[in-house]
Amino acid sequence: MQYKRILLKLSGEALMGSRQYGIDPVRLAEYATEIKQVIDKGIQVAIVIGGGNIFRGVAGASNGMDRVQGDHMGMLATVINGLALQSALEDAGVQTRLQTAIKINEVAEPFIRRKAMRHLEKGRVVIFGGGTGNPYFTTDSAAVLRAIEIEADVILKGTRVDGIYTSDPEKDANATKFDKISFQDVLNKGLKVMDTTAFTLSQENELPIVVFDMNTKGNLLKLLSGENIGTEVNL
Repeated sequence: MQYKRILLKLSGEALMGSRQYGIDPVRLAEYATEIKQVIDKGIQVAIVIGGGNIFRGVAGASNGMDRVQGDHMGMLATVINGLALQSALEDAGVQTRLQTAIKINEVAEPFIRRKAMRHLEKGRVVIFGGGTGNPYFTTDSAAVLRAIEIEADVILKGTRVDGIYTSDPEKDANATKFDKISFQDVLNKGLKVMDTTAFTLSQENELPIVVFDMNTKGNLLKLLSGENIGTEVNL
C-alpha cells in the first residue's frame, strides 16, 4: 500500500447521491464498502466530512443570517453527516469513532488527539465532525488541521471529478488533467483545489493532497495500491 495513514475528505454534497438535498443511504453504503476495502488492507483511515447537503454557513450569511450563527449550524450539519457515515460503516462491520470539535457528549467523543491516534492504531475509522470548532473556517481547513495533528501521510480529497484540470472539465471540453502538480503551480495557475487557508496550511506542512473521483467504484483502493488515480499535489 502506498500510504499507511490517510485522511479522507468528503463533501457533504457527495452524500446526496441523486437527491436534491439530505442523505442518500445508497451512496452512504457505497462509501462504507469502499472504506472497508482499505481498512481490510491494514490502512488507517480518518475522515472529515462537510455539511453542504444540509446547511452552508456562507449561503446563510448571503441571505442575511449572522455568519457566526450560520457557521455553527454548518458545524452541526457535519456532525449529522458523521453520525450517518458512522452508522453505515458499522453496518459494514467497521469499528468507528466519531469525534467532534464541539462538545456533544451524548452522541460523540470530544476531539482528543492522542485518543484519535490510538483508535487509528487499533484499526478503527475515526470521523472528525464539527469542523475546527470555530466559525469562518471551512471543513477543508478542518481536514488539513486534523491530518497534520494525527500525522497522516496524505489527504485524499474525494470529489465527483477525477482530478485537477486546467479548467472546469464539466464546462470546458478542452480541459486537460494533471497527474501531478506542485503547490506553487496550483497557486500560479489559479487552480481551485481547497480554500486558500487550507491549501497554505497543507503546503507549509509539506502534506500532499490527492484529488480523485470517490464515486467510481474501487478508486480508493486502486489509488492506495499505487495506481495512477486522480491528481497529486506535492512539493
